[in-house]
Amino acid sequence: MDPQEARRILDEERERGLSMIASADSSEALDAAKVGVLGRKSRFSQVQRALGSFDPEDRKRLGMAANELREALQSALDERSRALAGAEQARLLEGDRIDVTLPGRRLRTGSLHPLTIVEDEMVGIFTRMGYRVEEGPEIEDDWHNFEALNIPPDHPARTMKDSLYVEIPGFLLRTETSAVQIRTMESQDPPVYIVAPGRTYRREAVDATHLSVFHQVEGLAVDEGISFADLKGTLETFARALFGPDRRVRMNPDYFPFVEPGCQVAVSCFKCDGTGCAVCGNGWIELLGAGMVHPKVLENCGIDAERYTGFAFGIGVERVAMVRHGVSDMRMFVEGDVRFLQQFQGAGA
Repeated sequence: MDPQEARRILDEERERGLSMIASADSSEALDAAKVGVLGRKSRFSQVQRALGSFDPEDRKRLGMAANELREALQSALDERSRALAGAEQARLLEGDRIDVTLPGRRLRTGSLHPLTIVEDEMVGIFTRMGYRVEEGPEIEDDWHNFEALNIPPDHPARTMKDSLYVEIPGFLLRTETSAVQIRTMESQDPPVYIVAPGRTYRREAVDATHLSVFHQVEGLAVDEGISFADLKGTLETFARALFGPDRRVRMNPDYFPFVEPGCQVAVSCFKCDGTGCAVCGNGWIELLGAGMVHPKVLENCGIDAERYTGFAFGIGVERVAMVRHGVSDMRMFVEGDVRFLQQFQGAGA
């Protein structure tokens, strides 16, 4: 390369470089332009490397021209970089611009879980009848969960409940809230009128009608002169308050170790009024198990079974919620699907 060619290259690179810089429409394009005009493989760098082979006069003259070109290109790069940064900031500001004259967006209000709504309604019915709410631990000992309820170690009802035991010997996750009834009778003298809502646990195969963790509302009344007629009247009042004033109650004999006699309670369907439909099938909806408290259970709690009688009942909250809201699969209550839960907004108002 001779001095004349070097001068020509410098003039061409000035024009080409300024044009590339001016046409860069992004920071990436600007970086590419910088490499193209000032990078190690650029024609400008080739001229700089050739300066050492020129005579002193040409080296001085072309060196000054090369320095001027570098300063001009670098100045153009800096100016274009500032312009691109300003344009990007303006674009971001425009994208984030808020029209304060537009109406605000109403926040979606939260709501209680459907099981909580149903449980509160059930408990409210009994508290209005004079019952009080009692709660107890979810990890129970064998006495309160089984033996005091007339379920000794060899009783087949223990296998029916498929208990979930914890690492502490003799303790398990309670299979029903009946243990709260035992604790209450142990701690106070009759009369006793309580309801015990809460979570219970069993080793169940989870399907559309069974969960391994579910909720119950159990009731207990112990006083002088309580009869089966009092149990029926109480449950009729509950069913009519929950499902409508025209509900009828049907009681069929059933067995539970802690009551004698025991019964399975059904209410006439609130959809078809007992004629049969898709909700009930035969006109009746099975609701709960109940019965007169077994004398041995009273004696286990230190209550005179000759003087006092009582009744008890247990209601599954999930089953009531399924009936009330037409839910076909119990698992929907615990899957946490917001689309499902949003349907119950305002239901507990």
